[in-house]
Amino acid sequence: MSDGTFDIADIEKRMKGAIASLKSDFSGLRTGRASASLLDPINVMAYGSPMPLNQVANVTVPEPRTIAVNVWDQSQVAAVEKAIRESDLGLNPNVEGSTLRINIPELNEERRTELTKVAAKYAEQARIAVRNVRRDGMDTLKKMEKDGDIGQDEQHSLGAKVQEITDKLIGEIDTTLTAKEAEIMQV
Repeated sequence: MSDGTFDIADIEKRMKGAIASLKSDFSGLRTGRASASLLDPINVMAYGSPMPLNQVANVTVPEPRTIAVNVWDQSQVAAVEKAIRESDLGLNPNVEGSTLRINIPELNEERRTELTKVAAKYAEQARIAVRNVRRDGMDTLKKMEKDGDIGQDEQHSLGAKVQEITDKLIGEIDTTLTAKEAEIMQV
């Protein structure tokens, strides 16, 4: 970006990446049914570094209210169990050899409220990511103006476009959060 050009499409693409990540996180928030994507946000401390759960185990849904996690390496079963228990998802796995069975209980009002708080946390992380991309873009514009690559008017014009994209995507995050909260609270 510092080669004398400013790519606003790249800024927008990076911001949309935060929204894609948010939607992926939301797909993991359950609404009473078992789903393999429910465990996607979980990282397991395996072999000395954090790894996504799907890189140390196979996740399946044998029944509508049960998730089975088949851990490939028997020595990692305890680490996988710990990661699932310590997640914000409120799940309690039962260990059967190298397989963990997770029964998905009916959601009560208290648990629904907890899940909306988790959803709000995910949305705030997405907003922060969008704002960080905005800040990077604005910093690049200021640097380009300082270096003489663009004029002050062009810097203000491009800055306004970046802000417009930011506002639009923050609104999209809010809309997505509202829809997810309604889905969670639906009985």
